[in-house]
Amino acid sequence: MRSFLMYTAARALLFALTFGVLYLLGARGVLAIGLALLISMPISYVLLSNLRDRLSAALVDGTGRLRGGLAAGAAAEDAPAPARPERPAAPAEGGPAAAG
Repeated sequence: MRSFLMYTAARALLFALTFGVLYLLGARGVLAIGLALLISMPISYVLLSNLRDRLSAALVDGTGRLRGGLAAGAAAEDAPAPARPERPAAPAEGGPAAAG
């Protein structure tokens, strides 16, 4: 989760910086937002590759743990049920054996 938050915060900061520079250069409104998105994407691809790799590793690790847990649950579900010990039958009260 920490990797996700760090990467997202870095992307947002990079976008904000790009937007700020474009705003100072005279771009306003939707044009500034669009240009900031287009410019910040390739910059983040280059500058944030280390954070992106850590995020990817964390996601793969989490997915592996989830799959392992699901596989263990499925194996436990598919395992044969343990044999129950048989109890001796109790004599019926008031039945034909008791009429005697």
